[in-house]
Formats: sequence, structure tokens, C-alpha cells
Amino acid sequence: MPAESSSPITQLLFRWRDGDSRALEELTPLVYDELRRLAGHYLRQERSDHTLQGTALVHEAFLRLAGEDPPEWQNRAHFFGIAANIMRRILVEHARRRNAEKRGGGVYLLSLDEAVGFSQQTDLDILELDRALSDLAGIDEQQSRIVELRFFAGLSIEDTAEVLHISAATVKRDWVTGRAWLYRAMTGKSLP
Repeated sequence: MPAESSSPITQLLFRWRDGDSRALEELTPLVYDELRRLAGHYLRQERSDHTLQGTALVHEAFLRLAGEDPPEWQNRAHFFGIAANIMRRILVEHARRRNAEKRGGGVYLLSLDEAVGFSQQTDLDILELDRALSDLAGIDEQQSRIVELRFFAGLSIEDTAEVLHISAATVKRDWVTGRAWLYRAMTGKSLP
């Protein structure tokens, strides 16, 4: 995902931030497919009877993005990072509503292997992943943010570094450390 400030998406984000409502209309078709890819990535990791569809997740995320005052966009990667955070919140809200309706019976399972790139397969629910990421943020906000950007936004090491204004080497180091912490927090074991 290129993150140059001269990309058409970045230029449209800047125009939208500056109050050009037509920029949002022009931006939508350019980012829609990538948002659908992100949504599909999340939903493939959910249980098979999940009631939220990819299109609904994308539309809800886009409505929230468009309904807020646009942030100070840095670039395309920053946009997708924010969109991923919004999708995470939507999935967590959906899981909480469903669990409340079923009084705890509707656990949303993800593969820990897919969620944070481990070699062992362990199932977990999205609410547990969200809780663990929040706990990690209390210990190390940067590591939590890196895991969120890499997993939920699907950003590369380089794009994550650009969004957070840190070096790629720092992202790599914190990615390894953050994943190990999450694995331990969610399984009670150390990485093999």
C-alpha cells in the first residue's frame, strides 16, 4: 500500500480535510475495494454463522468516517489505519450486542494464528483480543498501536512506521514483542 503524499488518495484526503465535500465523493470508489478487502480479512476470521456481512461492515465504517470531522490525514496509510480502528470498534460493538442478547453465548472466535501471526493454532474471541490489546496499550501504547495497524489495517512494516513516525526497525522489534505479549496474555503460554 503506497503511502506517498502525492498519491491520488492522499490528495483527496487532504481536500476532504480542508472542507471539499466533492473530494469525499471522489474518494469513495478509490478506497472502497481496499476497505472491502480489510472487512473480508476480519470476517473470514470470525465464526461461520457471523451475522455481520462485509458490505455492512464497510458501509458502517465509511458512515462513521464521513460523519466525523475528518482528522488531520497524513496519507493513505493513515486513512486505512483509522478505518481499521473503526472496523475493530464495530466488530467489538457487534460482538458485545450479540453476547448481551445471548447472555454470553455468542463468542466470536478468531484464529490467534491469523490474528497476530503465530505458528500455533489457538482460537480466541474478538472481545478477548480487544481486551488484550487494551491491556497492552496500558503497558506499551506503541506496541498496541503497531499490532492494531498491522493486523486490523493490514499495513506493511513501512506503512506502519510512516503512520507512527518511527523507524521500520522499531516497528519490527515492537511487532515481535507485542505479538509475544498478546500470545502470552491470551494463552497463558510463551511463544514456542
